[in-house]
Amino acid sequence: MKKEDSSYIFLLLCHALLGVLIFVLPSIPKLYTLLIFFFGFYYIVKTKNRNNQVLVISAYIVGVEVLLRMTNGGTLNEFGKYSMLIFMFLGMVYSGFSKNGFLYWIFLLLLVPSIILSTVSLNFDTDMRKAIAFNILGPVCLAISSIYCYQRKISFDRLKEIMTSFALPLVTMVIYLFLYTPSIREVIRGTESNFSTSGGFGPNQVSTVLGLGMFVFFFKVLFDSKNKLIRLINIGFVFVFAFRGVITFSRGGVITAIVMILILTMVLYFQAKPNVKPKIGFIILMLFLSGLGVWAYSSFETKGMINKRYANEDAFGREKKSRLGGREVLMETEIQMFLDNPIFGVGVGKNKELRREQTGIDLPTHSEITRMLAEHGSIGIIDLLILIFTPLFVFMKDRQNILAYSFYIFWILTINHAAMRTTAPAFVYALCLLSVQLKSPEKSENSIS
Repeated sequence: MKKEDSSYIFLLLCHALLGVLIFVLPSIPKLYTLLIFFFGFYYIVKTKNRNNQVLVISAYIVGVEVLLRMTNGGTLNEFGKYSMLIFMFLGMVYSGFSKNGFLYWIFLLLLVPSIILSTVSLNFDTDMRKAIAFNILGPVCLAISSIYCYQRKISFDRLKEIMTSFALPLVTMVIYLFLYTPSIREVIRGTESNFSTSGGFGPNQVSTVLGLGMFVFFFKVLFDSKNKLIRLINIGFVFVFAFRGVITFSRGGVITAIVMILILTMVLYFQAKPNVKPKIGFIILMLFLSGLGVWAYSSFETKGMINKRYANEDAFGREKKSRLGGREVLMETEIQMFLDNPIFGVGVGKNKELRREQTGIDLPTHSEITRMLAEHGSIGIIDLLILIFTPLFVFMKDRQNILAYSFYIFWILTINHAAMRTTAPAFVYALCLLSVQLKSPEKSENSIS
């Protein structure tokens, strides 16, 4: 076995053991949080970000963020976003950024009017800093990450390291989830999103990162499995993450992962040589059959409840009135806020207050798109157009980043069911702007156009 293969297995085992320690010793997550931040800072400074170390550290933060939240590891709930911003700024200090990413600076500037408006529109008893930070940190993270990544050249080997960095802390989380809920059948009572199978935390966020884990390990099966043992390990984790994602009973992350995998296989199929296409077709067939197996096992473990969940039925088989888990009510209120305040919107963080006053529903947004409309008005539409179309122009000029379409769809689907609660959609969106060099690059890695 090669050194890199044994190192990979060693890291997986270490992170699996870490999942056990976090479950047994509740104090470990806080120490883990501090270690991640200080090691990341040291790693970037020591290497001067010569090979985009900031992207590797940021991917690790995305992978670990939800685990730290569910185990109360972070001193700040938004530890992931603040850390990523610090690391991205460090990366820019050492490695610069592309002047062609000016649209994301415009995106940032267009956020300012509604932030100012919120300072006078929020209720007197509202914690202004928390209300604004909760809603604005995600877009700010996305913009800063995009400015760093825009047209930055990285090797395909570095991209594989980024995917491994996603994977390792997700292994820790999935081990923790198995220990938290050793018997699935005992905790399934209905067809609602299940906190018991999600580590006692929000199923929506857990499902999102588990779905990302499915895709990451699928990628590793295709491109980063140098021998049969590594391939079997990675295939096993695809199934593990699929199963754990399904039994959260939160559909968004699982559906997103399936779409990402289908898009990647389609990209590979259309770019492949004729003699390779049958192999890709075989992969798709095996994926389908394996998916049926995972679904059958999930159905058995949940006593058939998961079938009813995806059929939009309650525990008694009756069709539910809402197909989006009540999200359409939130979206309708936000669209109405936009219609009532079409220029500057209601101000950052104000939509939750207005919804509570008007409907009695005390919930934050689940859709970043309707939140942008409600809180930023017409300026929010301009920002959304920047986010939607800029990557499409990048794809037209540079088709070497074979993951770009999957990353893009992850962002657009995730922000429609989980808004930007986590750093995942912000960072993954930025990755689709990278210029990945499949062959030896004309310019050195870490150069920018």
